[in-house]
Amino acid sequence: MHPVSVEKAIRRLRRADPVLRRLIDELGPYGIQYSPPDFATMARCIVYQQLSGKVALTIYRRLEQAASNGSPMSPRSVLELEAGALRAAGLSGRKIEYLRELAGKCCDGTLDLAALENASDEEVMRALTALRGVGAWTVHMYLIFALRRLDVLPAGDLGIRAAIRRAYGLDTLPSPSDVERMGQRWRPYATVAAWYLWRSLGDGAGL
Repeated sequence: MHPVSVEKAIRRLRRADPVLRRLIDELGPYGIQYSPPDFATMARCIVYQQLSGKVALTIYRRLEQAASNGSPMSPRSVLELEAGALRAAGLSGRKIEYLRELAGKCCDGTLDLAALENASDEEVMRALTALRGVGAWTVHMYLIFALRRLDVLPAGDLGIRAAIRRAYGLDTLPSPSDVERMGQRWRPYATVAAWYLWRSLGDGAGL
C-alpha cells in the first residue's frame, strides 16, 4: 500500500473507532507483509485453511521443499509429486485434491492468476471459488496478502473474531454476521483494521 494511502487509512480508522484507535496506538505502524500474486501464494492460502499459523507454515515449507527441486514451486512441480510425498509433507487427502485441482487449472489455462490482478474483488471471488475446496476465507487471504486489496474483511476468520472479542470486551465470540456489522465502520479500509486485529493477538496470525 502506498504510504499516503496508509496514512489516510489510519486517520480514518482512528476517527471511526475508539477501540481500533487504541490498538493502533499500542501496536504502532502498519507493517503488512505481502506475497507475490502467484501460484505458490494461492497454494499457501489453501494449506493454511483451518490450521494454526505455526502448523500451516511447517506444512507449507515441507511442500515447498518437496516441490521446488531447486526452483520456485510451480503448478507443474506440484502435479509431478506423488500423493505419498504430499502426505509426507503433512497435507490431508482433501488438501492434496484441492492443490492438484489448482495446479491443473493453472497448467491448462482455465485459471489465469495474473489476470486477477486487474479484476474486481467480486470477480476474483467468483473465479477462485469455482475451484474445489476454495471458499471465501481462502479468497480473502489471497485478496489481502497477494492482491493487496484495501477493503477486505474476513468476517469468518477465527483470529479476527477472537481479536474482536478481546479488544471490545465481548462475553462471547462474535458471529461472522456480527463482524460484518461492526466492520462497516472500517470501510473502505477494512483490510487495515483486520491487520491490526490479527496483530493484537500477538501470535503471527494471517499469512
